[in-house]
Amino acid sequence: MDITDSRIDGGKPFDWGRTSADYARYRDIYPEEFYKAVTSRGLCVDGQRVLDVGTGTGVLPRNMYRFGAKWTGTDISGEQIEQARRLAEERGMEIDYLVCPTEKLSFPDGSFDVLTACQCFWYFDHKVTAPLFSRILKTGGRLLVLYMAWLPFEDAIAGESEKLALRYNPDWSGCGETMHPIYIPDEVREHFEPVFSTERKLNVHFTRESWHGRMKACRGVGASLSEEQLTSWEAEHKAMLERTAPEEFDILHYMALAELRKK
Repeated sequence: MDITDSRIDGGKPFDWGRTSADYARYRDIYPEEFYKAVTSRGLCVDGQRVLDVGTGTGVLPRNMYRFGAKWTGTDISGEQIEQARRLAEERGMEIDYLVCPTEKLSFPDGSFDVLTACQCFWYFDHKVTAPLFSRILKTGGRLLVLYMAWLPFEDAIAGESEKLALRYNPDWSGCGETMHPIYIPDEVREHFEPVFSTERKLNVHFTRESWHGRMKACRGVGASLSEEQLTSWEAEHKAMLERTAPEEFDILHYMALAELRKK
């Protein structure tokens, strides 16, 4: 399903369904430090019901399942949810997954202790989702916004890979990241009070194959390029990695977390 948003990539359509198989294989990359940053806040743990909106292929519910919370994941893409269900079933995990736009969630009032939004917060219509999130969270419930991105100006391999992606998709707005706090819009602050935030740098380990797959599975490449463009990009990117990168390497990223309490 094509998504078009004037705020993103200059309004160029993208479809996560086109890259779901690569997403499932190559985007499960958050290091243990990422998950410990969440549990250290007493969130997404035993005794809690957690809703992960924009869940994609279920990376967050699947990796945090071991901490004991009861997870539900939703996503607008049926292909992403299909992959999420497959991966959970293969691991014997009881996670509820639903295909639904975040703006149209219809859970009963006070259904969840925590609501997580990882790598997806900027896609939402906050005028709609902020009061909706407040309604389906319990009294004192938490909204947890999570993000992780490579740092192209500090990591040479990431920087060169990004430059190549921009040659094929110059309107891609997911480029040029620097470390910064997560922006919380005023519409969200009307319903939630910020209580904690953190940002930190971390290294993520890749092989040439897995970094190539990670790049292909991003919005600016696999979700939006034509088949012809994608074939050409793949050949160029693989050749670039063979010239410039060892077989295994770390890519410098940063993670950010913002915890908000329902007012």
